[in-house]
Amino acid sequence: MTTTRSTDGTAIDFTRSGTGPAVVITGGALNDQAAMAPLADLLATRFTVYNYDRRGRGASGNTEPYQVERELEDLRHMIELAGGSAYVFANCSGGAIAIEGAARGFPVTKLAMYEPPFIIEGQRRKVEDRYRERLGRMLDEGRRGEAIRYFMSEAVEMPPETIARVGSSPAWEWLEGMAPSLRYDAEVMGDYRLPLGRMARITCPVLVMDGAASPDWARNTVQSLVDAAPRAQRESLDGQDHNLNADVVFPVLEKFLVS
Repeated sequence: MTTTRSTDGTAIDFTRSGTGPAVVITGGALNDQAAMAPLADLLATRFTVYNYDRRGRGASGNTEPYQVERELEDLRHMIELAGGSAYVFANCSGGAIAIEGAARGFPVTKLAMYEPPFIIEGQRRKVEDRYRERLGRMLDEGRRGEAIRYFMSEAVEMPPETIARVGSSPAWEWLEGMAPSLRYDAEVMGDYRLPLGRMARITCPVLVMDGAASPDWARNTVQSLVDAAPRAQRESLDGQDHNLNADVVFPVLEKFLVS
């Protein structure tokens, strides 16, 4: 692991591995670089991978007040570290950061994403207007487990039985440690509306992946994003859901990046 300083001086921790064309990985909600390490390790067999902790999580710093603009600066900084241009892979809400950066003209050679969680109006209930306020209050009061369950039910729309299963898993303690970063993902996602105008401004090749076992609303979101971008394609992964499986994602991602 290596530490760099972003534009505002915040310490950003990252791991560089492998050799070949540069790939920058931007994780999603409740992700740090450890969560993305299985995919990073596979990519490192063909690419130079920059797997970083987004600010406010893992070993990276967090300069208050939080601003989404600083997250965009972090992504651009990582691309600069990678040599001035790079492929970018983004998971879940990291896709919102990657879309915004690519739409602004960041030197992204190719952009790949896995299930950015935007919502098409009318296809599922909207995230409640007080979501960020309620989530923030839970975190301020130290109710981390409650905040995670609220995020899973309100933002991700996980069924109660899935939330219960995660809550009793060995990973729960680790998730609670990551819980404060949920307020930052809430800022990144905003009102969860599809960023179709931004997608239309992305000129590099784009791959958007989804799990074939994911809910229809999530899969329709992916198709809408693909339809909006001039050079985009979609891959639905059999048997997969919103949880990224590195062994399944890697061969699809590798084929896209080397083509």
